[in-house]
Amino acid sequence: MKESRSIAKGFLDSVRLFPRNNAIFVGNKFISYTQLYDIAIRIAAKIQQHTPETEPRLTSVFAYRSLTAFSGILGSLLSGNGYVPLNRTFPVERTKGMLERSECKSIIIDEMSADQLDKVIEDISYNLLLIFPDIEDVSHFKDKWPQHDIVGKNDLEKPDKWIQIQPDINDVAYLLFTSGSTGIPKGVKVAHRNVIPFVDYMVERYGITENDRLSQMFDMTFDLSVFDMFVAWEKGACVCCPSQRTLMKPGKFINELELTLWFSVPSTIVFMKRFKILKPNSYPSLHWSLFCGEPLPIASVQEWQRAAPNATIENLYGPTELTIACTLYRWNNEESIDESEMGIVPIGTPYPNMKTLIVDEHLREVEEGNDGEFLMTGPQMTLGYWKDPKRTNQAFVVPPGKRETYYRTGDRVKKTGTDKSLIYMGRVDFQVKIHGHRVELGEIEAIVRKESGLDGVVALGWPQTESGAGGVEVFIEGEYDSVERLRQKASHTLPDYMVPSKFHFMDKIPVNVNGKYDRKKLLAILEELT
Repeated sequence: MKESRSIAKGFLDSVRLFPRNNAIFVGNKFISYTQLYDIAIRIAAKIQQHTPETEPRLTSVFAYRSLTAFSGILGSLLSGNGYVPLNRTFPVERTKGMLERSECKSIIIDEMSADQLDKVIEDISYNLLLIFPDIEDVSHFKDKWPQHDIVGKNDLEKPDKWIQIQPDINDVAYLLFTSGSTGIPKGVKVAHRNVIPFVDYMVERYGITENDRLSQMFDMTFDLSVFDMFVAWEKGACVCCPSQRTLMKPGKFINELELTLWFSVPSTIVFMKRFKILKPNSYPSLHWSLFCGEPLPIASVQEWQRAAPNATIENLYGPTELTIACTLYRWNNEESIDESEMGIVPIGTPYPNMKTLIVDEHLREVEEGNDGEFLMTGPQMTLGYWKDPKRTNQAFVVPPGKRETYYRTGDRVKKTGTDKSLIYMGRVDFQVKIHGHRVELGEIEAIVRKESGLDGVVALGWPQTESGAGGVEVFIEGEYDSVERLRQKASHTLPDYMVPSKFHFMDKIPVNVNGKYDRKKLLAILEELT
């Protein structure tokens, strides 16, 4: 029997219950649930008219921090399709590759992304439906691309043309492309049945109501954005999306919008601290402060807590393949420092019905207290990689002695404490060999953070050799008065082969499109320096 609930059902319920409530803040204005619904439903009806019965039922949303980004995602889902987010801040070739691999037959485009469309669709020979919901005159596009169906704002269907489709719980809700080790992005298939238990648990845990306002710091191509949208829309709350310019002033954004729930990567705290916008009691409106996407330093939590004293802080963890987040840890002033290791907050315990396994290199469970690769299974484990059975079989495995399929996260963890909280020990591939010694780069980063008093720290094995690395070099965000004194401090704790040979100070460490420190770019910088 099919389950009729999709991840958009909460939005439809909120349209009925809270029609005048603000659903989003975007482009410096509020949009109500009714207004957003009216646009999304007309997009959905148009997609339904043009969607063939054959697979795949997917629509690309080529829009960035705009009304069209939100209405496009909802329009895709309400049409019965899953959505594939594209991002104009990505290199055009990457966007083009994502679109071609997804084989979408329809694309929703906002005005600012239209300039890139020439190159993105230039080699596509089959007919596309191109929808421009915020452009009235699309005659220019019709002349340019006569082989495709072009739809502008005035061409969208009337709401009564929309047909409500009952989705299967196994249908793809969204297809998200993540970085692949081969250089080719992997398309992660996330089904409605994966997202629904996550949203339900988050709504209950944080007591979301129609009075809440949630931040939207993540681009749509980062799966944490799914939390912001669908947790808010499940209960009639408002998603507040800053512009690209406003992203540089997050403190002002929190206070002007009176946000109640904040969600970002931890490096945002480092950024705000450097610009001195984490003063005590700066953000009293926040009830919840959530961080995810990279290790969360204790020092960062303490800085944030002083600035947002009314907020409960939680550290979330989860790869895209396990649907947004799958473990979490609530900060406690009395116990959390003792429960942390290497200056990093634990990633906590699993979400309901999610099972964990810590294994050695042969995928056999390690003894209690030992560290190993982290595996998980449960309702949030996704369907695998889009049209890539080889990669799917490599990452989704049945360990020896088990019957269930588990996802290999590639992260190293161990359990500790009375509540068996999980401690993040770094990536399996962040462990390097130096002169035959196994070295955890996260340990070096923790020592440098402690000794320098600076939070933005990335350690890399360098120079790279056939057997591992010749040593360690460290990038630090900020300034320190004496490199030699910092090296001496590190040598008091670290063995000689782990003491960084060089420190590189930067005004800002480069980050990738998801706001995480960009290790590949830093390696390229080292290559150039060499």
